[in-house]
Amino acid sequence: MDTVNEILTELEHADNTTKNVLENKLVDCGKDALPVLVDQLQVVKGVKRGVVAMTLIRIGDASIKYLEKAAHDNKDFEWVAEYLIREIKGEMAA
Repeated sequence: MDTVNEILTELEHADNTTKNVLENKLVDCGKDALPVLVDQLQVVKGVKRGVVAMTLIRIGDASIKYLEKAAHDNKDFEWVAEYLIREIKGEMAA
């Protein structure tokens, strides 16, 4: 099984179909991937950032505590974390 970092590296040159497969792989990593994903979300750009954000939303509730900690530790990241937390809570309410 690919590590989270290997999957993120593959994303750099992925077409849309591959991007979707890689996102699903990240979601399949589940809670174990959360610390790395939240750390990466603060540094990655472009397509990678979007995939990481979507993965956190899809993993759902478990992502919230990691996002809250990252927002507390990195004020520049706070609005991103708050946005994703709202999205996660919205997904759960639906």
